Amino acid sequence: MINETTLQKTVSKQRNMLAELLFDSMSEMATDCASIMDDRKALETLLTAEMGKAQYCKYLWVVDQHGIQITEDVTRTGFKDGQVGRDRIARPYLQRALKGDDYYLSEAYISRNRKRPSLTAVKAIVDADGNAIGFLGADFDLRELPHTVEESEDEKIWLQVKGDPAIRSGLFSQQRTQSAMDAQIDDVLSLVEELVLTRGIFHAKLHFSSSRATFWLVDNPYSYHILNFDELSDPDICLAYRQQEYFDKAIVKPEKISQIFQQFKALRFADETIYLRAASLNVVNGMVGLNFSCDGSHYMSYEEFLDKNMAFWFGS
Repeated sequence: MINETTLQKTVSKQRNMLAELLFDSMSEMATDCASIMDDRKALETLLTAEMGKAQYCKYLWVVDQHGIQITEDVTRTGFKDGQVGRDRIARPYLQRALKGDDYYLSEAYISRNRKRPSLTAVKAIVDADGNAIGFLGADFDLRELPHTVEESEDEKIWLQVKGDPAIRSGLFSQQRTQSAMDAQIDDVLSLVEELVLTRGIFHAKLHFSSSRATFWLVDNPYSYHILNFDELSDPDICLAYRQQEYFDKAIVKPEKISQIFQQFKALRFADETIYLRAASLNVVNGMVGLNFSCDGSHYMSYEEFLDKNMAFWFGS
């Protein structure tokens, strides 16, 4: 599992590399624009020529020092008319430039017309004295930009997520109701363990309250199987899956699976008000997921999960 901090680091690294990739061409264009700021046709001719060399750009445009557009949007196929006179001053990417940033690559935003994630690079156009006399803008569709960093590696840390406030507020007026799975929980857990160890299931989610399970298989990881209680309570269900060795990409030790499932059972029955509603185990990334009656969820590595006793969860 990738936590938010890791994702944000990846986003930041990607943005920095894209900003560096675009900086030289934006700087050269801005320099060329400086001497022709009073000639709209010359500006559009320049931008058209540059667009022919721009590999990823969707639109090029120029605004004056007040954020009013003085060219049409230049595209690969011509002009997007009706843009001259457009006031861009309120756009976040231009605010940074107006506050003094010489060059800025915006954060992603949803484009106004096509409603797609986009970025805008803005470069100040300066006169001979270094004063900003306008700004060069370049818009990019995220679909068309190159990916410049490797994908983040999974970072397995404990993550707690609060659930629906309405459920939490009524927590102490509810009580666990014995489900069909509760009544045969030992047999069900043994069967699921067998499926994981010998039938190619790498991710299993057990819904104790609704007496069902959801499985992902190594042979078809892009789909999932939903088994009802009748299927989960019938050992013949094993015959529906190809027999195979425990998945070689699994990091959860086979002997730990039973311990994890017994901990699920303990959390299910430990308290009649705060109890486990659903739990999952992914043997490939080693993550355990828990959802309690308060609608709170926890995600952690299986080692950390096994290290925590009932006192951790219930305070006594």
